Amino acid sequence: MPVPVAGRLPSYIADHRKRLRTRFSDGGAAAMPDYELLELLLFRTIPRQDVKPLARRLIDRFGDLNRVVTAAPARLIEVEGVGEAVVQDLKILEAVAQRMARARVMHQPVLSSWAALLDYCHTAMAHRETEQFRILFLDRKNVLIADEEQARGTVDHVPVYPREVVKRALELNASALILVHNHPSGDPTPSEADMTMTALVQEAAATLGITLHDHLVIGKGRELSFRAQGYL
Repeated sequence: MPVPVAGRLPSYIADHRKRLRTRFSDGGAAAMPDYELLELLLFRTIPRQDVKPLARRLIDRFGDLNRVVTAAPARLIEVEGVGEAVVQDLKILEAVAQRMARARVMHQPVLSSWAALLDYCHTAMAHRETEQFRILFLDRKNVLIADEEQARGTVDHVPVYPREVVKRALELNASALILVHNHPSGDPTPSEADMTMTALVQEAAATLGITLHDHLVIGKGRELSFRAQGYL
């Protein structure tokens, strides 16, 4: 094997990177496995070494590219070869993905962009390791005017206060709400606590003329709609 020149990648690594970039340029991401897409990202973060083993370790540890990108920094840093630069770049990628998904639904009528709304909720919440509770605020035309995280909790509980939910809706002059929270277990089946909290929010909102359109529970691969299930 040729002796590498100082400051230059060994030829076999440089050739591998060139092949991956060419495949991506020619065919896009569809035909590339997750670890190769992750390699392409890591090329820029770690420019002077072979990142294929690291990409494979990350995929083996977390399961797929989505779970790698959305993993908590404390868990990422446990993987051999992951430093602060890798964590930061993965979190930047996560933020960009969420911002793009959010842009497709903000200031749009919810009913005509429902699929995009579900995509956004899954992008933002499906792979979180603790529960997160969000509220989508709608105006009189059901246009999404605000999307706010209200609380974070543990792996199976998040505190929600109906009075605070309604108070914020009044501050935003919202006419309707959609509640969204995730289940880190992956199973979107609502708990008794979910059912009780939803009923309390609906009651508090109704007294002020605010409609609760739905409560979405986001799992790993699917979601559950309270409205579709007949709970609302």
